[in-house]
Amino acid sequence: MSALGRTRHWLSGAAALALLLGPPTRSSAIEPVDVELVLAVDVSLSMSPAELEIQRRGYAAALTDDNVLKAIADGVHGKIAVTYVEWAGTRWQRVVVPWTAIANRADAERVVAQMNARPPDSARRTSISGALAFGSDLFAESGFQGTKRVIDVSGDGPNNQGAPVDITRDEVVRQGITINGLPLMTRGGYGGAFDVANLDRYYSDCVIGGPGAFMIPGNDWTQFPEAIRRKLVLELAGPASR
Repeated sequence: MSALGRTRHWLSGAAALALLLGPPTRSSAIEPVDVELVLAVDVSLSMSPAELEIQRRGYAAALTDDNVLKAIADGVHGKIAVTYVEWAGTRWQRVVVPWTAIANRADAERVVAQMNARPPDSARRTSISGALAFGSDLFAESGFQGTKRVIDVSGDGPNNQGAPVDITRDEVVRQGITINGLPLMTRGGYGGAFDVANLDRYYSDCVIGGPGAFMIPGNDWTQFPEAIRRKLVLELAGPASR
């Protein structure tokens, strides 16, 4: 066989192999996990610096809690993917911890170390709709494939800037994402122009959605770490979102 013939023979064989294997896909590089979880945390000015620290410490304690780590280990894949986001107004969202896998205590402690690398910022207004839209976009770049995709949003007031939150909620849920809520009913006698009387009912009616969606209110800052812990365990055990 001539050199040209051998070349054509090799190329036809390579083409056949390529057809057999199919085109390269992004999914072949994606890491499977039980849950992809966006922790979306309100840092609006209605919360004091001390409350912001309590909030962050509560998330840190929950992520390293024995019951949470057991719930992670008991999953089919034995790991989850987490990103920690702080938010306030429509255009104010900040990724504090990028997408990271948690399979054990060491992984969780690395996430906590990233969370604590700098103090929380704070900004004006409360755009839950902006946080949900931002959080939903993060799944496309996670590098993980979760059985469930969940946005866990906490906040101490209603949506007061940006698109209507119930409309944004519905758009996010249609993407196969579950939204769970942690309304912070912790402001005592403080009143604001945008306050609602029953923030837990507001979250139930306008914010949460998707398969198995739920909310756990935080009525006092002393209860916050336990509320976060319970919420994470339930999220890890809940039904698939897609």
